[in-house]
Amino acid sequence: MIFVKAKMLYEDAAYHNAVFVGYDLDGVPRHAHKRGTYTKGEPFKGNVDGCDPRYSFHWIGKSDTVYVFEAPIDLLSFISLYQKDWRMHSYVALCGVAEYALLQLLSDASQVKRIALCLDNDKAGIQARERIKQSLAERGYQDVFPLFSQQKDWNEDLQALTKPPPKQEEQGFAMRMD
Repeated sequence: MIFVKAKMLYEDAAYHNAVFVGYDLDGVPRHAHKRGTYTKGEPFKGNVDGCDPRYSFHWIGKSDTVYVFEAPIDLLSFISLYQKDWRMHSYVALCGVAEYALLQLLSDASQVKRIALCLDNDKAGIQARERIKQSLAERGYQDVFPLFSQQKDWNEDLQALTKPPPKQEEQGFAMRMD
């Protein structure tokens, strides 16, 4: 995967967390976000202490559109769902709901004029979407629009596509052979 080759994504040796790295324009790593890979219960999620939130996990393309996510895993899930020409667009994970990383990307990629807010489909994501849209309007960005996942977030959308269909008994149907 391109993100692994670019040293933007790796597995840490100590806890086997996925580590998402954000770089500045000079190629200096400035931000790291860890997500646990443990599959039972809630996975560990958190930014490495002392990192700069303006440079979270992101990709800068050549088009005028950026897709904005709360988490790196949602960014990657979205790309998995919508692979066609994905490299031409820009993407940024906020690693939360503060817009520091988006504002930095807009500063670094002046061609970006269209902003797709792909935040989680929950209370925090909906509130952040409205706040960020207002903040961007105050900065002169007029082409800001929401994209909603079907589930709570884009990773859950991807997981829903890869799950096998439930057995008939699980759906509440019992097949009778009378």
